[in-house]
Amino acid sequence: MPITILIADKLAPEGATFLKAQPNVEVIENTGLTGGALVEAISAADGVIVRSEVKLPEEILDKAFKNSVCRLRGIARAGVGVDNIDLPTATKYGIAVMNSASASTITTAEHAFALLISLARNISNSNAVFRDGGWDRANFVGVQLAGRTLGIVGMGRIGQAIARRALAFGMEVLGFDPFMKETTALDGNVQMMQSFNDLIKQVDIVTFHVPRTEETTGMLGKEQFAICKNGLLVVNAARGGIVDEEALIEALDAGKCGGAAIDVYMTEPPAENHPFRSHAKVLCTPHLGASTVEAQEAVAVNACASLLRYLKGEGLDSAVNAGGLDLELSNRQRTFVELAQRMITLLGTVATISNTNEVTVELRGNATKGKADTIARYALVALLQHCTDEPVSIINVTAMARELGVTASTIVGAIDAVDSLIIKTVGEHEHTIEGTVHADGLPRITNIEGRQFDMVPIGHMIALFNDDTPGMVGKVGEVLGGAKVNIDEMVIGHGDDDGVAMMIIKTNTVPTEDLLSQLSAIDGVSKVASAVI
Repeated sequence: MPITILIADKLAPEGATFLKAQPNVEVIENTGLTGGALVEAISAADGVIVRSEVKLPEEILDKAFKNSVCRLRGIARAGVGVDNIDLPTATKYGIAVMNSASASTITTAEHAFALLISLARNISNSNAVFRDGGWDRANFVGVQLAGRTLGIVGMGRIGQAIARRALAFGMEVLGFDPFMKETTALDGNVQMMQSFNDLIKQVDIVTFHVPRTEETTGMLGKEQFAICKNGLLVVNAARGGIVDEEALIEALDAGKCGGAAIDVYMTEPPAENHPFRSHAKVLCTPHLGASTVEAQEAVAVNACASLLRYLKGEGLDSAVNAGGLDLELSNRQRTFVELAQRMITLLGTVATISNTNEVTVELRGNATKGKADTIARYALVALLQHCTDEPVSIINVTAMARELGVTASTIVGAIDAVDSLIIKTVGEHEHTIEGTVHADGLPRITNIEGRQFDMVPIGHMIALFNDDTPGMVGKVGEVLGGAKVNIDEMVIGHGDDDGVAMMIIKTNTVPTEDLLSQLSAIDGVSKVASAVI
């Protein structure tokens, strides 16, 4: 079945071109959807790509997942901000949400720095006077950047790009980032402050490069303007609302703030009578941070590539709701993920695991070194899918386990041991399954419930428990032959302490209910189940 990706917003054509060139991918371009039409469209897609126009609030996502066939697993934002996507709801449903922040870093930094220079040298106002026939050089004396102190709030990719440009202009640079504990950045060239108030007291110009969160909303407000230098210049090309708009206007009118350059607004677009539109000390642009040809192409391709990579199980880039998950796996490690998923499917066939309340995943050997938690997380996803009808993915699996009362633990065994994976579940009964990946790269089951096997779990499979007595193989073979079902492979696990043996049979066709009933009726057979792996 192909991976279906919905492009729900206007996107640079290079994004769709990239997706259409990939094998086994269906691309649907349907922009401008709202309400029920949007719900229906995202329900039928594995992944959705949006910019800022299409909104995916709680209501839309809830309605989509009320559809029993909803298959949505990932949302990619071609850009940086994800304000138009309800992250808690997306996470609840196991949807990975990613952005393409890295693709527009240079463009966004350049725009912010252009605003900074234009503000310092009165470019916008002087140009307007000139176009009206004026000259007035004396009224537009600016300030030199060299020797001035720039404060950068947010020292991520964009903040660092701004810092490099400021240092090249001969500026002193101070930084503040609540997630950085270091005292300096950029090889000691940027001194890091411990609080925003410490920074705002010392700088001549401040620029913001942080997301809007509960902590950053209104972080430059009346309190900060009261302690800043007179004539402070303010640049905000991050998100609207980080700078308190009312407090900014008051500071501008009072002369405390010397000027502001704004690219983002609390409400976009701002009202026609918004004071920013007419204030002489405010330079405004209509959210142009990432608006270059190069950036539009880059964010489109980056969003499409990141989403497809996640949907194919090859990794997760730039996720904003994944809690620092490390999903970068080698080909061999990905085979262990596949093994874990098949082991859970087979274990769920031969035993009841829907009432599991405890699971332990143990990984031994060098192949999975450093990735045990990631592989165990995938195993937990597969297990919980047997325990609930709610959507479970790598994104919400921890919260779902907590909700279901399932305790999960990971054991890292000896690195010098043979590469192997052991999964133990505890519910009404305890169950164990073991597997490995040999040099041929194929996942293999080596032990089920204490019985030794050697088989590749794939295809149509019948699991059968029977008395450990002679003649049972012949009886089973006779029934299969009578139904004209070929045996592709049969492996036998000899009797346990209770004298119950197990057969795992691969067949060339899907076993019918009638065939399973005939097998169950064989004298000495205690249980029969089937699965497609």
